[in-house]
Parts: sequence; structure tokens; C-alpha cells
Amino acid sequence: MKSTLLYSVLFMTVILVMSSRPMRPEENYVSQYRDIAIREMMRTGIPASIKLAQGVMESQSGRSELAIQANNHFGIKCKSNWNGATYAYKDDDLNDKGELVESCFRKYESPEQSYKDHSDFLKNRSRYKLLFEFDRSDYRSWARGLKMCGYATDPAYADKLIEIIERFELYNLDKEINNTDSVNVVDLIKVTERIPLQPAQVVLKESNTSIKSVIPGPVKNSLKKKKRKAHYVHQVAPQKTGLCQQKLLTNPQKTLTNY
Repeated sequence: MKSTLLYSVLFMTVILVMSSRPMRPEENYVSQYRDIAIREMMRTGIPASIKLAQGVMESQSGRSELAIQANNHFGIKCKSNWNGATYAYKDDDLNDKGELVESCFRKYESPEQSYKDHSDFLKNRSRYKLLFEFDRSDYRSWARGLKMCGYATDPAYADKLIEIIERFELYNLDKEINNTDSVNVVDLIKVTERIPLQPAQVVLKESNTSIKSVIPGPVKNSLKKKKRKAHYVHQVAPQKTGLCQQKLLTNPQKTLTNY
């Protein structure tokens, strides 16, 4: 009897300790910004899981200098078409002597503005156009596509995004949205609030994936048709096709499995 009572007390103690553990910075970040990510997914089609994983990594879960001082959560630089506020920060630009120099980054009034601009940045640039042909639940292809299209220089960028998504099960946000034909965004947010933000017990390791499991059927068939015209597109009209698209059309399987 005493033994049973002791085990019961120990069990309840373990449960209380687990339930009261402090949230990780990544979990706090996802909890704080997933509503915005969901709204942006509904507006532009960019997977909420991808946007949150990029935000976690690019902003160090909202703790980076750029995120704190400039509300820049995605490391987007000024570019020639930016007319808003700017923030100088040393990143990866070098001068003629090979010394690190300050780069011009976009500065926003709020994190939400950063999230919206990140969506428009991807949506309105031809180099990222092909990403929007992937299914919104296919976060692996989105991650590899972002790396291959030149969003980041880190060779492990795609793998890191995928690891974050699978560790915190962010793909559940995409599934909830994709399984809903027509629903109010507020209702969607209420639904996703029920999704736990605890790390998965097992982190899936990325492996060589066949083209069948990476590219949705309609897109795969479209790529097969375009592949025969890849030489023509690459030589005759490169200005109309982004670098990302040219590489994908030339060898889609190698592109999506190796990046």
C-alpha cells in the first residue's frame, strides 16, 4: 500500500514538473507570431511553418539585434527598391580589403510589418516564383527551394529549417489550414491554438528523398513538360525566368534533394 502511494506521489510530481517547465525561446516565439504567420499564409500562400521557422532562425527567436532594433525578423537587406527606414548592421558584406563592413537592412515599425514585407519579398520576385507551385503543406520542398533560390548562403539552411519545423511540429499549422476550404481567419487561429508547441519526441533526420515524395503530382508533371524546353528558356529568355526556376527546370530532382 505504501509502495503504491509512493509511486503515485512520484508520478504526480513528475507530471507537475513537466507541465511547469519554462517555455523555450523558440516556443515563445512561435506562440507570439503564429497568428501573423497564419494570416500571411492565407494572404499569400507561404506555409506558416516555413515563415515561423525562418523567423526563429533569422531573428534568433526574436532576440537578434536586427529583430530588437529594427523589427527585422527575416534578415532582409534594403535592396534598390526599398524607400523605408534603414538600419546599418555588419553581416556578410566585405570591402576590397576583405574586411567586414556594415550592410543596409530594412527597418520596420513592427514585427507584423516585417512578416508582411517578407511575404511580399518572396511573392513579388521572379526568382522565387516556382516556390508557389509547391503545395502549402510541402515544407521540405519550400525549405530546399528557398536555399536553392539564394535566400541564404548557409549550405545547411534548408536542413535547419526542416529540423525546426519537425522539432516543434510546425507542420500541424499547415495541415489545419490546408484542410479548411473556407473559414474565417479568427476561427483558424482558435483551432491552431489547440496544437501543442512541445518538441517532438523524435526529430526526423533528413535523407535522400525521391522526386515523387518531394514534388506534388501536378507540379512534377508540369516540370517534366518544361524540362524539355529548359534549354530554350535558359538560352533565349533568361530575363523572364529566375535563376531558381532555370536550375529547377534543368534538373529538378538533383536540385530539391541536394539543397
